[in-house]
Amino acid sequence: MSKRSYPAEEKYEILKALDEHYSPYELESKYNVHHSTILDWKRKYDKYGLEGLKESSTWKKYSKELKLAAIRDCLSGKYSMREVARLYDISDASVLRGWIKKYNSHRDLKDTSQGRTS
Repeated sequence: MSKRSYPAEEKYEILKALDEHYSPYELESKYNVHHSTILDWKRKYDKYGLEGLKESSTWKKYSKELKLAAIRDCLSGKYSMREVARLYDISDASVLRGWIKKYNSHRDLKDTSQGRTS
């Protein structure tokens, strides 16, 4: 799969094809986008509409407490990273993955403020 950015309009076109009864796996082959990415776009579109498909230009803020709760739920084995990201409204599972990496290396997690990613 290529790692590239897709404009909101292109994401929307792919989601329309999903609504036309194409499976995420068929669309993965057709558009060279991983099926889980397509399902993430669908979740964001269902929750936020077209705005949810646009690339964000600002950091989302997360408290230290939320980060720790999400990490604990993920490490408990009860939920996958994607499920935890959905439960806690974390922008992407990769954000959670970064927190877990910090947590496992015994680095301090902080509240996310403007311009911070830790």
